[in-house]
Amino acid sequence: MASIITIGLISDTHGRLRPEAVEVLRGSDFIVHAGDIGDPAILIELGRIAPVTAIRGNVDKGPWAASIPETEVLEVGGLLIYVIQSVGDLDLDLDPAAAGFDVLVHGHSHQPGVREKGGALYVNPGSAGPRRFSLPISVGRMVARDGAVSAELIEIEISKR
Repeated sequence: MASIITIGLISDTHGRLRPEAVEVLRGSDFIVHAGDIGDPAILIELGRIAPVTAIRGNVDKGPWAASIPETEVLEVGGLLIYVIQSVGDLDLDLDPAAAGFDVLVHGHSHQPGVREKGGALYVNPGSAGPRRFSLPISVGRMVARDGAVSAELIEIEISKR
């Protein structure tokens, strides 16, 4: 019987956890927050859904953020996942595939995307917080099944209230 694990992906909440994002993340077995959390209450709320792996982003300042690491590793469903805020040339301190990682989850740019590079899957769930420029509000979902992984990006429709 195949083991299926769902990993919810969120980033760049900047202190705002939209209810629409929470609904998409419901049912996740694990949640990864790729930085720029903005408010520790967000991690508490996400933790009510599933265990959370989070990293500190450049807007995460103050005593509450001091214990949140800048990078993190999650091993789940036979996959090794590396989490970092940004993958700019100066930010990435390793070659994910060469280091044995199957997936690299990152945020920071607010630009959602999924791409394969050098044998590793790179996933940016985009921004689930305040809208930036004309970029979508989005989260991501990965499904791990018997050591294989697939990822999808989910644009959030924001209700006009």
